[in-house]
This record gives sequence, C-alpha cells and structure tokens, in this order.
Amino acid sequence: MKKNPVFIVLFFLLSFVACNDSDDLLPGYSEYIIATPLTTDLITFKEEAVEVTDPIDIVQSGKIYAYKNYIFVNDIGRGVHVLDNTNPEAPQKIRFIKLEGNQDISIKNDRLYGDSYGDLVVMDISDMNNIGNIKRLENAIYQQFWCTVGFDVDWPTADAYDYSDLDANREAIVGWETKKVIMSEKEFNEKYGYTFAEDSALSNSDASPSSDSGQGGSLARFRIVGDYLYAVEWSSINVFDISDLDAPEVLDEVYTSGGIETIFNQGDLLFLGGNRGMYIYDISNPATPTFVSDFEHGTACDPVVVDGNYAYVTLRGGNFCGATESGLYVIDISNIENPELKVIYPMDEPYGLGTKNDKLFICDGSSGLKVYDKSNVPDLPQLNHFKDIVTYDVIPMQEQLLMIGDGVLYQYRYLDNDIQLISQLQLN
Repeated sequence: MKKNPVFIVLFFLLSFVACNDSDDLLPGYSEYIIATPLTTDLITFKEEAVEVTDPIDIVQSGKIYAYKNYIFVNDIGRGVHVLDNTNPEAPQKIRFIKLEGNQDISIKNDRLYGDSYGDLVVMDISDMNNIGNIKRLENAIYQQFWCTVGFDVDWPTADAYDYSDLDANREAIVGWETKKVIMSEKEFNEKYGYTFAEDSALSNSDASPSSDSGQGGSLARFRIVGDYLYAVEWSSINVFDISDLDAPEVLDEVYTSGGIETIFNQGDLLFLGGNRGMYIYDISNPATPTFVSDFEHGTACDPVVVDGNYAYVTLRGGNFCGATESGLYVIDISNIENPELKVIYPMDEPYGLGTKNDKLFICDGSSGLKVYDKSNVPDLPQLNHFKDIVTYDVIPMQEQLLMIGDGVLYQYRYLDNDIQLISQLQLN
C-alpha cells in the first residue's frame, strides 16, 4: 500500500556534463566520472539509526516541538534534542534521541512519532530517563530527501550515479566509489540518461492540538488531530489511526498536488502549504481527507497558519524556492470553497510564522523576528522588529513564545503590545 521510500531522492543528483576534452580521445568520445554506491544491509542500517544518548551539540537546527515542560529541537537528518523547559529562563539539555533521517515529530500521550528514512518510528517517552518501547513501521512514510542514504554520506562529484546493482529493498548507501570511463556521448546518454520512473533500481516497486498532544510550528509536516496522525510528503497525505498509541494503523494515503511542504489544521480542515499554493482538505471523516479548494500562487516555499476567517501564508522566493518575490499573503477563507487574497506584505526571506490572540509573528530569516497587530486584519500594523538575529520557526505557547534560528533557542514573554526576551540558549 505504501511506496518504496527511495525512488525520488536521487532525482536531484544526476549530472550529465563531460569532464575531459583531452585531445587523446577519439572524436565524439569523452572521459566521464561514474559513481557507484557502497552499501550495507538495510535492516542493520536502520536498527543502528535509533539510539537515546546524553545531550550533544546540535549540528544543524531545524524545527521545534513543545510538549508538557519539554522542548524538542530537530537536528536535521540526525535526530531530536530534548530540553527540560520547566524554568523557561534556564532551559536544560537532557537527552539526544538519535533518529537518523528525521525531519519531523509529533507527540500524543507520551508517545513520540517521528520519521526515519521513510519509516514511522514510535517510542515511549513517559520516562525521559528511560525512553524505550521503540517500534519501526517500514516504508510508512516516504521522505524524498533522506530515504536510505546515510545522512553523513558525502556525495562525490560525478557525471552520473550508477544504481543498476543496488537492491533498494535490502541495501542502504553508506559511501561511494568512483571510476573514469571513456564512452561516446550517445553511449553515455543511453546508459545514464534515463529517468527513475522508467527502469531504475530505485523506482517504485510495488483541530488545534489537543491537551494530550504537543504543539509544532508552521513548518511541520506532521499533525495530530484526535486519534489520527497526518504526515504530508511531496504529493500525498499519509494517514495513521493512532487510537492504539503503540500500534499505529497505516491507512490509505490521499494523493495531492505536488510540492506539499507543511500541514496545519483548524477544526475539521487541513491546510497544506505547497510550493505552488495552499490546499484545503476536509477531515470530518478523519480517515479520508477530502479536497475542498485551493489558493494558487507563484512558485515559492510556503508555510501557512490559520486563525478564524483568515489564513496567513509566507512565500519565500529565490534559490530552489522559485522566482516569486518574498511576502506575507493574507487570505480570506470565510468562504472556504473560494479563498480570496486580501493583501500582500513584502518580506525579505520569511520562514515560519504563528499567531497568538491579536499578534502575528513572522520569522523573516536573517531579517529577524517581526511582530504585527492583527486585531483589524487584513490591516497589520507592525508592533516590533527584533533585528540582528536569524529566525526560522516559532511556536506561540500559552505563556511564552518559542523561536528557533541558527542553532539558538529563544523564549519571549508576552506583553500587552510587545514581547520581551526571557532567555536564549545556544544549542551548539
């Protein structure tokens, strides 16, 4: 029912440029560098990908997640750092959950759900000193970027990557070896110029969070609503029945438009942020999300949060995100079947965002944290601008605001028309 979790990741990694125009070669022939993978047993590889250790320094901070008095910080592709936030003025690092290939987590009733190389991993965190009962659901989630390539594996410079001998169901890539071959351009294109959808060995073989759940930021791909976990991937929603917390049931995935990046819910509606638009799905029947409507925009990276009759979407242009200029889009969703753009506010490089009562918080990358008054939306006067910090994502909690950026965790206290920094913790 689920896809093999390794068939798209390498799409981005092919290159077909000749690297030697030596006069010693026959006309029409060139020297090419071909990389072939070094592999290990996939089962052993995944078993070694999960471990609970004492705190370590973070390498690359990603998303944040809050649950009870704990903060979980994703170390992109490596795992999750656990912080005790009983005292927000002095949070303490207490554990590192090695979870290779991880980008997202979600928690309900002391059960942590996270992705790892396309699998769904479940663990009991009721005792932070003895995290255990770890289970892995093979191929339950397809994560296009990590898959079964070790996160610490360096990709060699090559003109092509040869996977013809790789068994994607049994082997994981742990390294590479390269060799030089001489062939004609026609021979090269015939052998390495295919698409994965054809004959590659990696192609496909076969309500706001409740009190018993945690809270993620706007960049999350996981969302728990009631007894269901929704995990979005590039072009579908993976649905899990978690009424039995220790034994999630994998349900049929729901296919969507491509480019899905984030998920948010308000009541019985899911709002998916994609690189071409916002997509709305009805989950009144939670096992089968049903498409309602969409709001399309130019190509850009696109998280979304919703509060009442308005959706707030940040679009970040440039690089792989697309050519669209960066900005905050305010969308009227009072008619859920016909979302209507009301206004665009220019931004520099926005990432995550969040709302709390009459405040809207925007992480504008290296331009810092921006705070707006949304009491008279779509008019959004700016209340404050915290400059000289790099910002990535925020979680507006009941008592304080959490923000992550460039390996630093910030916490702010709400004021009437402002916020005040109460602590910052360097994670590396």
